[in-house]
Amino acid sequence: MTVTKYNASGNDFIIFHSHKKDDRSDMAIKLCDRHSGVGADGMVVLVPSETYDFEWEFYNSNGSTAPMCGNASRATAHYACEKGISLNNKAIFLTGAGVISVAVNGDYATTDMTRPEVLDKTIEEFGREWWLIDTGVPHLVAFVEDISIFDIQIAKELRYKYNANVNIAFVDINNDCLNVRTYERGVEDETLACGTGMVACFVRANIEKLVGNNVKVYPKSKEEIYISLDEGIYKFGGRISKVFEAEVFI
Repeated sequence: MTVTKYNASGNDFIIFHSHKKDDRSDMAIKLCDRHSGVGADGMVVLVPSETYDFEWEFYNSNGSTAPMCGNASRATAHYACEKGISLNNKAIFLTGAGVISVAVNGDYATTDMTRPEVLDKTIEEFGREWWLIDTGVPHLVAFVEDISIFDIQIAKELRYKYNANVNIAFVDINNDCLNVRTYERGVEDETLACGTGMVACFVRANIEKLVGNNVKVYPKSKEEIYISLDEGIYKFGGRISKVFEAEVFI
């Protein structure tokens, strides 16, 4: 079978399309393995939809599924436009979190995210105040003064206690930007970037009036991401790169 590998702000994905739905958890584990497989944070399969351009199946590298992934939505839209599955440089498709629309302009893609929901503002853990925010998947968000310190063991403990991804963010008030680090469920480690996590951090910072409605966000990969709130729509934009297309044997 032929697969395409994409990188979106440090998150990497294996993408291909199929004519039918299936349970591909074992395939995701094999293909995402960085030693014996292609290597990726996740795998996306595009399957037919009667209503939209397509429906996606999203798998984390451990074979678990997730309703939404911000960076994968941008990479998948680019793939769909290149393959002719989506037309006019715009992809509209169904995810577990709802319908997603992505505009593609060359190697840049902007996703209209699902409306976030603040689930809890009162969590106190390890001397910090955490918000639990659902941006398609649940995220814990805390603000820190030193983004260089991210205790993975603490993040892992919180991830299992709240069944959520875990984010720390430094808010640069003077430059209206955020620096974010994320421990992701399904990967079970820190990743170089997490789109829904960056949006969750923006949601909290915006509600607390620490940033405006248009910000730059820098994940661990240091790639520049733009997030905005425009007439009630959260937009998440950044560059994507098609790394390679290859034939793999399963």
